[in-house]
Amino acid sequence: MKIKISNIFFVIVVLLATVACTANYEDINKNPYSTDSEEQGRDGYNISAPLRTMQSNVISTDVNRCHQTDILLGGAYGRYASESKASSWPNKFSTFDAPDGWSSVMFDEVIPEVYPAYIKLKGLTDDQITLSIAEILKVLAIHRVADAYGPIPYSKIGADGAIQVPYDSQKDVYMKMFEELDAAIDALTERQTGSISTNADLIFGGDVVKWIKLANSVKLRLAMRIVYAEPSIAKTKAEEAVNHSIGVMTSNDDNAALSTFGIDGNPINVAVKYNDGDNRSVADMTAYMNAYKDPRRAAYFLKSGFTGVDYAGYRSGVSIGSVSEFKDYSIFNINRTTPLQWMNVAEVMFLRAEGSLRGWNMGGTAESFYNQAVTLSFSQWGVTGADTYLADATSFPNGYTDPSGKYSYNTQLSTVTVKWNTDDEANFEKSLERIIIQKWLANFPLGQEAWADRRRTGYPVMIPVVVNNSPNSILANSDIPRRCPYPAQEAINNTANYTAAVSMLGGADNIATRVWWDCKPNK
Repeated sequence: MKIKISNIFFVIVVLLATVACTANYEDINKNPYSTDSEEQGRDGYNISAPLRTMQSNVISTDVNRCHQTDILLGGAYGRYASESKASSWPNKFSTFDAPDGWSSVMFDEVIPEVYPAYIKLKGLTDDQITLSIAEILKVLAIHRVADAYGPIPYSKIGADGAIQVPYDSQKDVYMKMFEELDAAIDALTERQTGSISTNADLIFGGDVVKWIKLANSVKLRLAMRIVYAEPSIAKTKAEEAVNHSIGVMTSNDDNAALSTFGIDGNPINVAVKYNDGDNRSVADMTAYMNAYKDPRRAAYFLKSGFTGVDYAGYRSGVSIGSVSEFKDYSIFNINRTTPLQWMNVAEVMFLRAEGSLRGWNMGGTAESFYNQAVTLSFSQWGVTGADTYLADATSFPNGYTDPSGKYSYNTQLSTVTVKWNTDDEANFEKSLERIIIQKWLANFPLGQEAWADRRRTGYPVMIPVVVNNSPNSILANSDIPRRCPYPAQEAINNTANYTAAVSMLGGADNIATRVWWDCKPNK
């Protein structure tokens, strides 16, 4: 093929013109409808992606990951959900023998998702509001990982999120998190009239004051977590959070929940309803709520298929033979658009009730915060009847009657009623049990929090699992799994650091070894 000389001359002219223009390209050839980096920073475009990634991994919006961390793990150990998938799950959390591919998810998938986004954000902006929110998000996501395993990689993680680095002790992780929360709270308090792009903030739409309240509330949560390990630090941090100039959450308008999902919607909805329900409501929760005649049952669960039994949970730790065994039990009443809850004001009020019970300066009495917490939970779920519920001084859970007749448990679970009993205040443990039972009911479906409270306090008392496959019988049927083992690959690919982490545990790398803050005496 011949190319005309005139065409070659035209190309040369165009190339020369292009070179001549490059010096002024930004000024002359700029698309008037595009945005430069300064404009992107101002309008939130360049921070949106990493900040959204972090928000999507506090509680993962990925269906499989959420199912593993918050239904199979949190649901089983926190007793909100029971596995109900026939035969193909021979090993599971509820029978104390979850496979490595399940128990490693919190470690292997959450940290590598959160950290690269966090590091990228720090490289994109020096805006203190944005960076402070990122710190809060990091703590929200990673404290759950530390609570699941104990020592974890934290301060030495690389920019790419690689976790084959030295671990921090769980105490050091917590102290670092308090430091990060304090710095974020201080920075945001100085800038409380500011905001960030609503495009980047999926939780509070750029409202800085609400982020301050959330940070203080998380600080209060973590303070209470370490109450038996470091009581003095716990008291100091809790009082700082509550008595800060802006303080903690005080209304349901302050609740932190994610409402922006992918095409599948709320991942819990998909996880529990997939394949005609991979999970059912658990017997423990319906046993307590049925005993207390709790009006929130209709908000939490769909009615069962059993005649004469409105709400029936499935016993935990059952070896399932077929779909027919579980299909009539209640399932979560969570749909595609239900917000994915992170933290609610009811939890905060229960934390303040416990703090007040311990003699801390929480700004009120244990009884007043307890009553407020229950009332706020009813309001959150759009349920009436809180006053009647709080006045019940006679009902308590006697056990569990299985509608199928197979897995009943005829032992009294608790003598604690709903009504606050001032006579019980002299009995610290009974008042603490009352607070934690109602906190557990109000925190549904936050199984990770429920599991943490069970380990920390011993409450609520739960129904023993039916089948216990714990290795070498290291747990009894009525025991609480204390942690998740580290991923098997850590011992192979990160050997020295893994070995050091296990030595920090003070016990074997198994489900019976307690994490640092799980040290309540005589429990």
